[in-house]
Amino acid sequence: MYSIRPNLVIGFHGCDAETCNSLLNNPNDIVYSDKPYDWLGHGMYFWENNYDRAMLWAKDKKARGEIKIPAVIGAVIHLGYCLDLLDSSSIHLLQAYYKTMEAEYELLNKELPKNKDLSHDKHKDKIIRELDCTLIEYMHQAILEQMLKEKKTQGFTELQLFDSARGVFTEGGPAFPGAGIQEKNHIQICIRNSNAIKGFFLPRKEKDFTPESIAKEQKNRLKSE
Repeated sequence: MYSIRPNLVIGFHGCDAETCNSLLNNPNDIVYSDKPYDWLGHGMYFWENNYDRAMLWAKDKKARGEIKIPAVIGAVIHLGYCLDLLDSSSIHLLQAYYKTMEAEYELLNKELPKNKDLSHDKHKDKIIRELDCTLIEYMHQAILEQMLKEKKTQGFTELQLFDSARGVFTEGGPAFPGAGIQEKNHIQICIRNSNAIKGFFLPRKEKDFTPESIAKEQKNRLKSE
């Protein structure tokens, strides 16, 4: 009942300038990430209300030679039916599916994936989240298969597919000496249902809004008249 998120949120997607322009001109040409270590499973990723982290991510990609010109595109998002990992019910759901997945892997004599550190990550933030991604995708697939089975056998199902996933992540080391606050704390959104993205926009730069800046604008306006 409370898994539906009724409000609109703003998300920022770090990318190459070419991707940014493409999404502005062709908003239906959405490219999903399907890497085996995606933190919230497969989908299109956004930093919730965090332009600076999106741009930093894009700049880091450029430094690694993965994109040419770092850019950020904004999106208006309706999370809908959300696997919200700030909500206890979503966490409990994942815990239940983990037990099932663990049992299946054991039956097949397979080793579960593990979350891993990047070799150059001095903070050991487990950037490579293969276990988390595998579990979330396992859950989505299990729900899909159960829905199809119920529709075939009884003509309906009360299950729903998740439109989105959302999680808070702490990383980057202490923001200041002795801090419990991490420098790169953020909320991440993963969109699975493209209908959850209501539109893209090009973020504008904020202008100064101070008494001095307003007085200066008024003075310039008078000069130009």
